[in-house]
Order: sequence, then C-alpha cells, then structure tokens
Amino acid sequence: MKFSKQTWIALAFIIVIAALRLTLNLTGEYHDLSNFSGIGAMAIFGGAYFKNQGKAFAFPVLALLITDLILAQTIYKPYSNGFLYGGWYWVYGSFILMVVVGRFLKNRITLVNIVVSVIVVTMIHWLVTNFGVWIGGGTDVVTGQKFTRDIAGFWRCLYLAIPFERNFIAGTMAYSAIMFGGMELVKSKAAAKAVPSSE
Repeated sequence: MKFSKQTWIALAFIIVIAALRLTLNLTGEYHDLSNFSGIGAMAIFGGAYFKNQGKAFAFPVLALLITDLILAQTIYKPYSNGFLYGGWYWVYGSFILMVVVGRFLKNRITLVNIVVSVIVVTMIHWLVTNFGVWIGGGTDVVTGQKFTRDIAGFWRCLYLAIPFERNFIAGTMAYSAIMFGGMELVKSKAAAKAVPSSE
C-alpha cells in the first residue's frame, strides 16, 4: 500500500496526538481535566485530510482503539469490561460520526468551518455517549439513583454531562488548532519550496 506525502504527514499528526493522549493519561498529568483530549480533533482531522475514505476512518479509529486498549488494561483496569470499558460502542459510534463531519471539511478547510465542525462533533459526543449512559441504566452521580427511563431522566443525564463536554469542546478546539494549524503550515512551506525562484 503506497501512501502520499500528505497521508504520511497526516498520519504522523494523529500518532503524535494519540501518543500524547496516552502519555497524559498514564502519567496522570491531566487527571483534573476529564475529557480534555484530542480524540475529537483526531476524528475531524482524519476525515478532512485523508483523501481515501477508508484511511480517513481507519487511521483515527485505530489510533483511538490502540490507546483505549492500553488504557483499559492499565490505569482503567478496574472499570474495564473485558478488553475495553463498558459502553465503548457508543463512544466509537460517536467517533465515526465525527469522522463523517471531518469528511465535509475535505477541500473546504477554513477557520470558520473548523470551528463549526468542533461545535458539531461536541454535540454528537454529548448526545450519543450520554444516550448510551442513560439507556444503559447509568447512575445519577448526585443522587446515587439510576436515571429514570423517561425524557426527564435523559435530560438529567445530559445536564450532568455539561462540565465534561465543556472540557471536550475546549480540548477539541485546542488540539484542532495544533493539528490543522500544523498541517497547513507544513503544506504552505512545501508549496513555497515548490515555487521556482525568480532570481
């Protein structure tokens, strides 16, 4: 399988962000910033920069899966359900939808479009993962009771998740700035080198 230069560079960005996610979790450096991670940015970035649709989905999902497997068997072992954590399919379902959002950015990468994409993927993460918590019989951390199986229970679940989603949108915005900014910088430097000198 041959990769273009852009594919290698985009893959390198994803590997670095995935490694950073792993390092920060394993060292406990961002224990107080739950959900402040680069997974949303990885999804958008992968969808936007990998021209091949298979790679656009495969590389970000593999990066998430590998880091999740390591974390689930180390610091999150007490909470793991086999190889991964409980309800992982809701997280991965939302992640795949985030990549779809990134696909809409392909060849339309602007600051406004990136910001809109960050907001959209945050909403996807908030609604899908917390629907999974609610439908799976999750517990209200304030009352210690199970969420009621009605619209009030679902809204309560969404409400309690707001602090985590604030961290998620902040992390997605920050990592998107690093990934998209870095990629565009690399592309602009490559384009400048390709222009023949007039001297």
